[in-house]
This record gives sequence, structure tokens and C-alpha cells, in this order.
Amino acid sequence: MNYRDHAEEQDEPIPEKPLLFGKAPTAVTHPEAPIRRPPGSKGSTTRSNWGVVTGREAHRVDAADAEEYVVGYTVVDDVSGRDAQFDDGQFLRGKSYDTFAPMGPALTKGDGFDPNATDVALRVNGETKQSSNTEEFIFDVYELVEYISHAMTLRPGDVISTGTPGGVGIFRDPPDLLEAGDTVEAEIEGIGTLSNPVVDGE
Repeated sequence: MNYRDHAEEQDEPIPEKPLLFGKAPTAVTHPEAPIRRPPGSKGSTTRSNWGVVTGREAHRVDAADAEEYVVGYTVVDDVSGRDAQFDDGQFLRGKSYDTFAPMGPALTKGDGFDPNATDVALRVNGETKQSSNTEEFIFDVYELVEYISHAMTLRPGDVISTGTPGGVGIFRDPPDLLEAGDTVEAEIEGIGTLSNPVVDGE
């Protein structure tokens, strides 16, 4: 929960520090690759995330120096198996099914590119589900690098998925869940659109 509008839709207080969870590396997949719903799963949702990719080892980095450790930014679709997440009472299994972390389509960084003031959107079958801006961040990109690197050493190629804005499907009434045949498009201004079809897995 790192966007104010996402906290508001859950009627949750603004957190005082980030809540971290991990996704298994085997969840990663590429643009246009199918998101495979686990057999029997009825509770998968999708979320557009700003991805921060580290380019050098980062250990106890200060926020003021964090940009020096970032090689670029990309789009991450944080797919979640909500039934597994709620059954387990924690995130790892529900977040780590194979294909549940599409990334791409590009890695971007450059002068004038502000990761903390950028439009973020998510569409399913062409219908906008999320539309926000990283100005809604509770903890900005550099604060997250500082916080995480003080707990664990970040290595080149690590990806920090920085949270999602309001509009998450599980919090809609009724819940808006992924179905086989859906097409998900996660878009970040200045990076591009990450598109993936949804299929039933085996």
C-alpha cells in the first residue's frame, strides 16, 4: 500500500513505513506472454506497478544517493492470487505463481524523467481500471531504495515493485477478477504499455 488513493479505497490509515513482500523470480514473464491462472483459482487480480531496477550493489544507501544505484525503470504487472493470499494470511504464494510478474516493455531512465511524478494506468479489455500518478506515492522511489537496502543488500538486476494505485479489482463491488480471454494492459507514462493475455493454466 504505497499510494494514498489505494489506502483510501480500503479505508486504511496512511502507513508510517513500507510493508514489504517478495515475489519468486519464476513469476517473471515478458510482454505479450500469457498470464496463466492457477487451476481452480477464482480470485486472481492485476495491478499496475512502477518497477525500479537496480544497476549496482546497494547496501544501506541514503535516499539522497539512491538514484545512482538505479539503472532504469519499467512496468510491472503485480498479478495476485487473492484466494491463496487470503487463505495463507500472507503474500508469498499468492504473489508468486508462475507468470504473475510480467515486466516490460522497456527500461527507461534519463534527464527530465521523474519517477515520482508520472501517470500510471491499467486497462482490462480496453476498460480503464486504474488511473493515477506517482505523485500519490506515500514513499517515493528513493525512500524505498533507502528503506529496503537498510534491510537487505540489493544486487544488480533486482526489481523493486513500488505498489499500486487505487482501483484494485478485489476492492470493487462486486470484485473484478481476471478471466481467461482477458487482455491486461499496464501503462506508465514515458515507458510504454505492457500487454498480456490471460489464459487458464494447467
